[in-house]
Amino acid sequence: MFYHAYEHYLESAFPYDELRPLTCDGQDTWVVNVLQEGVDFDIDVNASVFETNIRVVGGLLSAHLLSKKAGVEVEVGWPCSGPLLRMAEEAARKLLPAFQTPTGMPYGTVNLLHGVNPGETPVTCTAGIGTFIVEFATLSHLTGDPVFEDVARKALKALWKNRSDIGLVGNHIDVITAKWVAQDAGIGAGVDSYFEYLVKGAILLQDKELMSMFLEYNKAIKNYTKFDDWYLWVQMYKGTVSMPVFQSLEAYWPGLQSLIGDVQNAMRTFLNYYTVWKQFGGLPEFYNIPQGYTVDKREGYPLRPELIESAMYLYRATRDPTLLELGRDAVESIEKISKVDCGFATIKDLRDHRLDNRMESFFLAETVKYLYLLFDPDNFIHNDGSVFDVVITPYGECVLNAGGYVFNTEAHPIDPAALHCCRKQKEEQWEVEDLMREFYSLKKNKKFTLKRASDHGEGEGAKDPEDASLEKGGEKRSYKKNSHSLLSCPSQSFNSKLAVLGQVFLDNT
Repeated sequence: MFYHAYEHYLESAFPYDELRPLTCDGQDTWVVNVLQEGVDFDIDVNASVFETNIRVVGGLLSAHLLSKKAGVEVEVGWPCSGPLLRMAEEAARKLLPAFQTPTGMPYGTVNLLHGVNPGETPVTCTAGIGTFIVEFATLSHLTGDPVFEDVARKALKALWKNRSDIGLVGNHIDVITAKWVAQDAGIGAGVDSYFEYLVKGAILLQDKELMSMFLEYNKAIKNYTKFDDWYLWVQMYKGTVSMPVFQSLEAYWPGLQSLIGDVQNAMRTFLNYYTVWKQFGGLPEFYNIPQGYTVDKREGYPLRPELIESAMYLYRATRDPTLLELGRDAVESIEKISKVDCGFATIKDLRDHRLDNRMESFFLAETVKYLYLLFDPDNFIHNDGSVFDVVITPYGECVLNAGGYVFNTEAHPIDPAALHCCRKQKEEQWEVEDLMREFYSLKKNKKFTLKRASDHGEGEGAKDPEDASLEKGGEKRSYKKNSHSLLSCPSQSFNSKLAVLGQVFLDNT
């Protein structure tokens, strides 16, 4: 059913005659033309910095990294070059003027042609400041330009620096003065993806600092906002309850908890949210926890993905059939309540299931995708590292498609291995080659060779992977034999560890 909805959506959004060029010779070449000619971002348009990043930059990066797997003929040097990567970089550069503030925290809106408008408000939501590290770090690693990761990190650290004495952050802040304008603290709207990107950034980059920041926030969140496995809104300086409500956007939290290994707490919170779903056939935007009912003027359900997203993550971690039941209920509810001739409509009011004349883009980008992945255990996204591809880049060989994909907050998957394909730094090259040696050791019936890339990206002589040392520029580096396979989740010195299914397990042994 969702496939046909997607077909209808494309046909209504892009009439077929507009997609087919006049000189197509019987083939649809619209996508090819876009890849060849690119997209013009030099337009006089005010754009959301947050939305442009997660949708445009994130979508282009994900499509770039998945293009070869999708059968697209990639150019020489991929994944370190390519038309989609160049488009992502161009779009991201249009966002950089927003970060030119005294605090490093970005404005919420930027004009793609002129930069930040002189009268632009300096007040931005927390999520709009802290939701860049996944896309921008990926872009820096693929292009070699550190400016993107640098501005994303500076913004994250600025929020961290301005947390309250009890360890909480508010909802909106002035990016010029760093004064909190909205002081409600919680895990939902306006804050949510900031916490999400601390965890996912830590996983993607194996960054101990980002993970430690989240774990400190997590302690404060548990201390001040958690009540009976629900999470309320509190005053960020005092910890007093300001709104005893559950927002549907908060339903991502159990999935995030599963990524740090806190599966038991995640399941308890998830079951709370699932009871709300069963009560209404969807999640209302706001749910009054003490009253057990919707909040006035917040009774709608625009087919958001967050609860299904959490179900997908938790099912990968637990295989609990309750999570499949939620998936079944979601499919049946959406099919029964929301299906219309041209797609799937937003539910305007869950109390009587009245519909609105709109379908949100995240329904296709996220909700349907997470539902599909929940019921497709053999999907390549769930790869446990047992299969992978080896590609040749200007900097040597690298492993791709081995699993552990990190989803950005718009559900665009990023292959973390790709971040190690395009770097010239010697130390990182050594780390990648160590990883490759471990993979190759699993293939005892074949012999692989590794090429050391020079400082200028040109490979030197091939080395035997069983050799115990490598030489480069007069230097000699010894390799220690590992007594374990990388796929067995060995103990690591890093106190937050990434497992093959994308989970981070805390070192509490």
